[in-house]
Amino acid sequence: MTGRIVVTINSTGRQAASFIRVASAVGWHVRAQVRSKDGLVAEELAALPNVTLFEGPLEQTGLIEDLFQGAELAFINTTHWGDEVCVGRAIADVAKRSRIKHFIYSSMPDHSIYSSDWKALPLWANKFTIENYVRQIGLPATFIYCGIYNNNFTSLPYPLFRMELQPDRKSFVWKAPFSPDEPLPWLDAEHDVGPAILQIFKQGVRRWGGHRIPLAFEKLTPTEVCALFSRALSLPVTYQRGPIDILVPVPPGYREHLDILEETLGQKGAPYFGPELDRPSYPAEAVDLWQGCRGIEEYAREVFPVEEAANGLRWMEDGAGVEEGKGEEDWGRGEELGEGGSGEGRPVTPGEVDGSARMGTKGTESQGFFVGNC
Repeated sequence: MTGRIVVTINSTGRQAASFIRVASAVGWHVRAQVRSKDGLVAEELAALPNVTLFEGPLEQTGLIEDLFQGAELAFINTTHWGDEVCVGRAIADVAKRSRIKHFIYSSMPDHSIYSSDWKALPLWANKFTIENYVRQIGLPATFIYCGIYNNNFTSLPYPLFRMELQPDRKSFVWKAPFSPDEPLPWLDAEHDVGPAILQIFKQGVRRWGGHRIPLAFEKLTPTEVCALFSRALSLPVTYQRGPIDILVPVPPGYREHLDILEETLGQKGAPYFGPELDRPSYPAEAVDLWQGCRGIEEYAREVFPVEEAANGLRWMEDGAGVEEGKGEEDWGRGEELGEGGSGEGRPVTPGEVDGSARMGTKGTESQGFFVGNC
């Protein structure tokens, strides 16, 4: 297995970057597309052994063909920048012509195919369309369905996963539309996607060809998540079911996604992964792939305060709250950028570059708004 050549795209996103770090560490050669070589994540990846960065948008003439030259494996996570379905099909076509031996695609469900009462979540349905195309052209493929990123949580005023610091500066409230007692899938994307993908590649298409794998290492209700946060932080953390608060500018496509998520997953209780993957084998299937996962409690204790501090928040220092001079209205300013972004600092909350746009965080210039899984 040493020395295999693998392709990634949108490579500064949490999923791809997690895999690249692991693949490089075991001696694999990674051909990684990024929109820009600027930024801390891109610079980190460029410094890793056996990693070659290909800079430019995927729509750039010849880039996909160059990316796949000599490769035998691919881990692909498309985003909705540009025409996602068109880009996804183009990647699949090139992979087919390049005789890729194992194509792992990060997909998500289209809830509308299961019930006329459920709407498709816009940022997920395109992925399902691409998955179907990959199957139609006969690529030897596996499809992962990622759970909610632990890293989505932040006390900044971002929608859906805000751990809102209360006026006493000693407690938090998470408000979201999910039922407090219905389990949701959870994943530390940065820590655990890479090792799991590596194991899928090692076990190969004979084991995983055509399979959908729910990549979630914990199955927890919102109430349980808050209890684990509370234990990790030694502070009261409570869950409140309610509509999604949008307190900062968000891209129009993400607003629509949140509205439909609130209705389909929240009000109507559709399973996160859809009925087909809402099965007893998760999270055991993911844990069998990678036993060293980082759960919500460890994330909340070891990582959440560090990410908060990197974003200029000081509640962990005797309840000091937000960095002096930084009010809520200052968060969320920044133009929409593609994956990778620019600027000097690494954006750390909430979630994932894989999504659509991002907002500025401390130490960045126009880094934009993260849309992680959800």
